[in-house]
Amino acid sequence: MNKNTIEVVAAVIKQKNKFFIAQRANKGELAMKWEFPGGKIETDETPQDALSRELLEELNIRVNVKDFITTVFHEYNSFKLIMHVYFADIIDGDLKLNEHLDYKWLSKFDLINLDLADADKPILEFI
Repeated sequence: MNKNTIEVVAAVIKQKNKFFIAQRANKGELAMKWEFPGGKIETDETPQDALSRELLEELNIRVNVKDFITTVFHEYNSFKLIMHVYFADIIDGDLKLNEHLDYKWLSKFDLINLDLADADKPILEFI
């Protein structure tokens, strides 16, 4: 079976030595897992533009997308993922969960002990 490959972006948002992490909705293969927020890159969209758009749609925040961190390649049971990860700063907006169940601001140590989506785990090496 050929698996679909999905190309996405994710943001590492840090404030006062804490990192923003969001809990996925209770559906699909990654139900209830924690992730660095982001989403799919649309056709003719740069990764940075996609990240800005996704964070506005999903969390009601405007961000300044900063330095590229890494690209993660991961194969889940039902799809393959290519995830481009960037640092980002919140510049405006009142945080509102439009897609996620919950969010937390956690230290790197606390992130290690969280039930992260498998593709998000390698990001911890870079932050």
